[in-house]
Amino acid sequence: MGEGLQEIKVSEIAGVTFGQVQDYTAMTGVSVALFFGENTGGIDVSGGGPASREAHLLSPYTDTKSLNALVFAGGSAYGLGAADGVMKYLEERNRGFAVPGGVVPLVVQSDIFDLTLGDGRVRPDAKMAYEACLAAEAGAEPVSGSVGAGTGAAVGKLYGMGQSQKAGIAFHAVQLGELQVGVMVVVNAFGDVFDWESGKQIRGLLDSKRQHLLSTEAELYKQMIALQTGTNTTLAAIFTNAQFNEGEMNKIAAMARSGLARAISPVNTMADGDTIYAFSLGEVKADLNIVGLLAVRVLSEGIKKAVTQEDFSEEAYRNLVLAH
Repeated sequence: MGEGLQEIKVSEIAGVTFGQVQDYTAMTGVSVALFFGENTGGIDVSGGGPASREAHLLSPYTDTKSLNALVFAGGSAYGLGAADGVMKYLEERNRGFAVPGGVVPLVVQSDIFDLTLGDGRVRPDAKMAYEACLAAEAGAEPVSGSVGAGTGAAVGKLYGMGQSQKAGIAFHAVQLGELQVGVMVVVNAFGDVFDWESGKQIRGLLDSKRQHLLSTEAELYKQMIALQTGTNTTLAAIFTNAQFNEGEMNKIAAMARSGLARAISPVNTMADGDTIYAFSLGEVKADLNIVGLLAVRVLSEGIKKAVTQEDFSEEAYRNLVLAH
């Protein structure tokens, strides 16, 4: 892993806890990150079709305020109402930006398109997100796989869901000295996923018999297919205990984009809504470039973990997509 660099649990990063809820009949879900204490954030949107709520709060051109929560969910734009449940949870606990007569919780959200698995008429809602907040109270290590916002995630969708493969959500973190950097990533990419260290394709587009991997890039060149926009997305959030301002966190989010390019191809297309958040949660002094490099590393490994969990078998996924 590199001298001095060690893997840790993402729950060891102070200032954030995670909660997840899913519906396996509808094949959708929500993952919530609740923030405690002061923080600064940044964002990098590189895909052509993002579904988001309040993302402009992380622009360096807006007033800098600590956020209270981040929400990743399914349901595409329909699922953006899930943040209402998070706001309700936070308001009940008087957590938010102080205003006369109360608080306004500051919550940002991004969603994946998962309407073509399970029951697309059922989307993450305020009740589901509220339950995810309750789950986050325990502060336990979050589970990777087909859970939360990753429940309906898939990759390799050039020829439709029938030739795609199951993906999901993953959490990964490392420590270098006092410095900690972690990631939450939901992989619902149009393209294929590669092992970032070996370069080998490990998930993605399958042939019509679902027996062998195909190269989405090669098939695109061969077929010259026009992509259906806005139905795929990789969502990621970088968390660090290093201290940076909002402009610097926007730069770290932008640097982390290289992690997408290491592990997914094609990526950042008009058919994706790829979005990376980045949050500074602590006071450790660190070099921005080092944190950016570690963000690339944890994101690359997180993407790999999100598609290699064994909690949803190939047979179960094949039956699911053939049923739809």
